[in-house]
Formats: sequence, structure tokens, C-alpha cells
Amino acid sequence: MGANGATWRRRRRVSDKYPTRGTARPEGGQRLAGGDAPAPIRQWPLMAVLGTVLVGLLITLADFRIGLLVLGGGLLAGAVLRGWLPSVGMLAVRSRFTDVATYGVLGAAIVLLTLMAEPDPWLELPVLKDLLRFSAG
Repeated sequence: MGANGATWRRRRRVSDKYPTRGTARPEGGQRLAGGDAPAPIRQWPLMAVLGTVLVGLLITLADFRIGLLVLGGGLLAGAVLRGWLPSVGMLAVRSRFTDVATYGVLGAAIVLLTLMAEPDPWLELPVLKDLLRFSAG
């Protein structure tokens, strides 16, 4: 037992030292600038998307449609940046396909629902009126 116990303890210490050894970075998750550059420059795609979303939220206080269109546009821009640039820093969360699909679907849904919001929708889809009529009975 003495030899096995010592071996187990030695292996345990090594695995505690490097707990995420098998975890790979998302593709494109490398820095865009050297480590000596300030964080906003190293992470400009993430800062651009977050800045656009923040501006959209602030505009929403004055006019909800315009603000939500800016917010949705920021997410769509994040999808374009993630799909187009080879490395985007912390904007890369998962695989390229998953990130582009997530940012794109959420951005498109926000824009579409904003355009259809009442009162006075800017976009009217007759299919949805028919669906509502048949579902409400």
C-alpha cells in the first residue's frame, strides 16, 4: 500500500497543478495584439460589440425601436466579425459555427421582433395574422 499510495498522491498533485490541461481554446480565440497592448486594443471585436449593445440599450430609453434595432445590429455585427476575422479574442466563446449561429439568430430575432412590435409595426407579416386567427379560434 505504501508504494501505491505514494504514487497516487504524486499523480494527484500533478493533476491539481494543471486542472484544465485537456481544454482547448476556441478557434480564433487568440489575442489580436501583443500582451503589452492595452486590453481594449487586444479585444477590439468584443469591445465593439459590447459598446454597440450598450449604446442600443441607452437609446432604448428614448426610443425603444431604434435602440433595439441598434442592439440587434450589434449582435449581427458580432456574428459577422466572428465569421470573418481569423482571431477575435474573447468574442470567441465556442466553435466558430456555434458563435456565428448564436449571435446571428439572436440578433435577427431581436431585429425582426422589433420591426413587428405594436403599436404601429414597421413590418407586417400576413402569415402571422392568419396563424393567430386560426390559433385563437
